[in-house]
Amino acid sequence: MANTGDPHPEDEAGSGVDQDRRAHLVDAAVDHVAAHGIADLSLRRLGAAIGVSHRMLIHYFGSKEQLLVEIVRTSERRQRELLSRLHLEPGRPPADVARLLWRQLTDPRLAGQERLFFEICGQALRGRPEAAPVLEGLVTDWLEPLVAAETAAGTEPATARSRARLGLATVRGLLLDLLATGDRAGVDAAMEEFLRLYYGTE
Repeated sequence: MANTGDPHPEDEAGSGVDQDRRAHLVDAAVDHVAAHGIADLSLRRLGAAIGVSHRMLIHYFGSKEQLLVEIVRTSERRQRELLSRLHLEPGRPPADVARLLWRQLTDPRLAGQERLFFEICGQALRGRPEAAPVLEGLVTDWLEPLVAAETAAGTEPATARSRARLGLATVRGLLLDLLATGDRAGVDAAMEEFLRLYYGTE
């Protein structure tokens, strides 16, 4: 959409409008990355695509790298929200919930988001300070809903936490496999075998 002009930072500073505007921009950026990927992504191009100037993106996020971290964290939050909604649907077996989430995560339209996730994680693990915030909650934010689902199914809490961690690591490993090899059939088959072992399904 066309840029109709940015508000002055001083007009919004110190109010809740800043946080609302920032959240809106992150959501728009996530949608843009999902639709167009991250190739040749610059603040100028991203700003033009979502209707703000690159100056305003710097005002709200500080740098391109910090914005990319927020895109990753927001994408992860959306995935957790989807998982929670699926678990709330009555009568849906846990293995079916896992399959539906897997299909969402491996949707080719989200490949750009998944590549960005691993790229930013790699930067954080190399010690780049602007990427480091992505490691906050990288595992723990997922454990809460996963452990809750396990305990609701009757799993003892300590075992539920270990199973949740194993499930999260498996999904992320297979996502990396898919991005590296492009072998969708092989990765899907591996996921089905994991679900069979994990849930005891046939």
